[in-house]
Amino acid sequence: MSEYHNPVLLSQSIDALVLNPDGIYADATFGGGGHSLGILSRLSSKGRLIAFDRDADAAANLPDDRRIKLIHNNFRFIHNYALIEAPDGLDGILADLGVSSHQFDTADRGFSFRFDGPLDMRMNVQGVKTASDIVNSYTQEELERIFRIYGEVENARKLAELIVTARSRAQILSTGDLDKAIAGALPSFAEHKYLAKVYQALRIEVNDEMRSLEKFLGGAAKSLRSGGRLAVITYHSLEDRMVKNFIRSGAADGTGTKDVYGRSSAPLRAVNRKPILPEEKEIENNTRARSAKLRIAEKI
Repeated sequence: MSEYHNPVLLSQSIDALVLNPDGIYADATFGGGGHSLGILSRLSSKGRLIAFDRDADAAANLPDDRRIKLIHNNFRFIHNYALIEAPDGLDGILADLGVSSHQFDTADRGFSFRFDGPLDMRMNVQGVKTASDIVNSYTQEELERIFRIYGEVENARKLAELIVTARSRAQILSTGDLDKAIAGALPSFAEHKYLAKVYQALRIEVNDEMRSLEKFLGGAAKSLRSGGRLAVITYHSLEDRMVKNFIRSGAADGTGTKDVYGRSSAPLRAVNRKPILPEEKEIENNTRARSAKLRIAEKI
């Protein structure tokens, strides 16, 4: 499973999450199964784990353990399943929002600019919209919005213009086509960092990640029992801001409501005031952990 994905902040997240060995937990992002194995190692024979992943490839990592059930669906629907699997509420929910190493390292999935492959980026390969569809059909204004908001790219307008110009000559179908099309926008001092932002923006749009995260957070809060915990590992500022806002106010945009006494109606309270970060040793062993942040909250 380590070849599929090396779990980030494993001990920190499991230590904070699993407080009841007999409880029912959810791994909202199963992936390589590393976090799930960590949870299972803390559960008794009575404990149970529900795991979610929309990538069918993840099913190959399912351990032979009667206590776990894998659901092939988007974690945004967690509450629908929790009502059936844990009607009295889940004891804990974990979500690692990073893209798995397997997805990044498989050229045919199109997640990485390191390989020349189809410009796909679908986490669920049954999905309709690919990254190629986006760069070939979105208007220049729509492309600029995606790169500016989801990638936080400074020259988003120039980037969008280059794509529109390139696709007028020929469709952009591969990662190589895209890299060639936007070469004129790349800064000479940080090409890889820039490309990472571009690919992140397209991946978020393809998979509707921010909307899915918003839905997940609301569903997770409803699914937890009183005292149950939510642990979320984020990798970029957009995700982390949304998680932080939801924990603080009960709304992903930070505009949660208050009662007549000025008290927040947020269903969760933060367990750690500041995010937990990976130690230097973990980052040395797994460079993809360098931007990870773990936030933990408890159902009020």
